[in-house]
Amino acid sequence: MKDSNFLKENNARRLWHPMSHPAESLASPPDIIVEAEGVEIVDIDGHRMVDAVGGLWNVNLGYSCQPVKDAITAQLNRLPYYSIFRGTTNDNVIELAEMLADFFAPDGLSRAFYTSGGSDGVEIALRLARQYHKIRGEAGRVKFLSLKKGYHGTHTLGASVNGNANFRTQYEPLMPGCFHTPAPYTYRNPFNETDPARLAQMCLAAIEDEIRFQDPSTIAAFIMEPVLGAGGVIPPHESFMPGVRALCSKYGILLIADEVITAFGRTGSWTGSRHWGVQPDLLVSAKAITNGYFPFGVVMVADAVAEVFEKDTSGKAAIGSGYTYSGHPVGAAAAIACLRETDRLQVHLNAGARGDQLFAGLQALMARHGVIGDVRGGHGLMCALELVSDRAAKTPIDKKTIGRVHRATYEAGVMVRVSGNNIILSPPLVISEADVAKILSGLEAGFDAL
Repeated sequence: MKDSNFLKENNARRLWHPMSHPAESLASPPDIIVEAEGVEIVDIDGHRMVDAVGGLWNVNLGYSCQPVKDAITAQLNRLPYYSIFRGTTNDNVIELAEMLADFFAPDGLSRAFYTSGGSDGVEIALRLARQYHKIRGEAGRVKFLSLKKGYHGTHTLGASVNGNANFRTQYEPLMPGCFHTPAPYTYRNPFNETDPARLAQMCLAAIEDEIRFQDPSTIAAFIMEPVLGAGGVIPPHESFMPGVRALCSKYGILLIADEVITAFGRTGSWTGSRHWGVQPDLLVSAKAITNGYFPFGVVMVADAVAEVFEKDTSGKAAIGSGYTYSGHPVGAAAAIACLRETDRLQVHLNAGARGDQLFAGLQALMARHGVIGDVRGGHGLMCALELVSDRAAKTPIDKKTIGRVHRATYEAGVMVRVSGNNIILSPPLVISEADVAKILSGLEAGFDAL
């Protein structure tokens, strides 16, 4: 590896980073992370930090999960790659499909379609939803509904159902037929409603109104995250997702659960859908399926949807979707090992306990620091702080000030993620009580720096 002087001198010089302005990366080069162990990461200067970001919502088991590393190494030596396009398969994807069917059985999902990651999975799920209706003779069902503030990746169709202008404006026009309804976001919503239960009913009424306006016979699917993640960690009232499920069933619309973040224990339940007592028609998962050690994803399909495809005799159910790395044998090996370790550790239980500790600590921070306008969490290890310059007016804090909080927190030994005027926390699900305490003390140092 090149020495640190070379790496620092050339940092961001020839590399454009995702979700970044190239000029800003050149002016303020990103931190160079070179090592990791347990739930900690180490930068190029040897500075060690608790990773309160969990990689990018995906390193649920931490950075020292040896069974997954061993599985990847062994598979690279045995079969480093082969395609599972029509006519060939591999042993790992067969075994993994059985494991996934068992894991997702309480969610009513029994078939797996492999992808390279979350954005790919969203694209596949949306395509399968349209195809499902075409097989059934309802070719007019082509539209999609989704929530404002929702995040569904950055492929063109996924960006079209995205509910955040940051991922849309510079890439318009996007796909036609995608419509958005208000999110159950108690801190900011068009109804000026702060009661979660009442807001959920208002949002459900808005969804039904949009369904009727569009004409139910033209809508293929509604896609949503059980807890909105990248949009700022927005947990809905417990009545919301069941209400969406009921509306979808009433109008013949498929419900797609985007669980790229929430599957495999992050909410304190094994899936976000299960957390709310809902069975979706399609579920998208990636990230934690391999602990972030290998790019891999899956779309899980419900029995009733699978039956339509598998009993088709017209030829319309032939799946014209897939990726070179769908069902990659190394990714499947990693996922098998990861699922076993995830189950052995019962990480959803620790996510619930440590999530409660983190949420309570963040609420205590808010009581001491007026710059914190809202604290969101209470459902496992996904929390957010929304920062404001004026609590009464809810004026979003400026970029420079939240940057100061981030830097001081970093220097205090904690990595957090900044998204707009939010600080988002999604640490590994294996963190300890002491790790959470360190995250909170690091944030305290960050706010004390203002």
